[in-house]
Amino acid sequence: MDLEKYLGFIENDFKDKFLLFKELLLNANKICNLTSISDEKGIIYKHFLDSIAGEFVFPKNANVVEIGSGGGFPSVPLKIIRDDLRFTLIESTGKKCSYLKGIVDNLNFKGVQVLNIRAEDGAHSKNLREKFDIVCARAVAQLNTLCEYCLPFIKTGGKFVAYKGVAQQEIEEAVNAVKVLGGEIENVYNYVLPEDSGKRSLIVIRKIKSTPSIYPRGQGKERKNPL
Repeated sequence: MDLEKYLGFIENDFKDKFLLFKELLLNANKICNLTSISDEKGIIYKHFLDSIAGEFVFPKNANVVEIGSGGGFPSVPLKIIRDDLRFTLIESTGKKCSYLKGIVDNLNFKGVQVLNIRAEDGAHSKNLREKFDIVCARAVAQLNTLCEYCLPFIKTGGKFVAYKGVAQQEIEEAVNAVKVLGGEIENVYNYVLPEDSGKRSLIVIRKIKSTPSIYPRGQGKERKNPL
């Protein structure tokens, strides 16, 4: 991945949209807990650059669902630089959904919908289950738990893209969950953000067969008793 190219997108090619997004994020953060990062470089490197670093994994015109959208990472930065991508943003907190809908309106996004539902409920909806090319998530849960939330949304042949910090232990602990839920780990891309902003891992899991209908189990079992 070419981090310098992606930084150029933020600072030059799409500068106005990223500036507007930053303003909307920080204003909303005063009343809704979206991020603990508020300094200029932190937002640029740890949120914007980290989000678009995985852009190369997303196929042209992909139909993407994001689980636990929160502040809109990685979805909003990705949509800014890749207008061809369609997004369904799943977020369980109403205030955060209102913020996300405001982002969609202010940035004039087309092909983006925000759903105020829990992932474990949405995954059992016939309109959402195994309907997407890509599912992505960033800073939501441990990987073994996250797989149970995310893999049911993907079509067979699609991919789950998990944005993580240093994740070797999480990957090892998630091997069984990945297998049970119909996936296989395809690639792990490790990278370092500029100016000591942190080490990151992009974990790509391919869906190779349908997820058994009992998953996700719900009632908090995904977190209390991971596969």
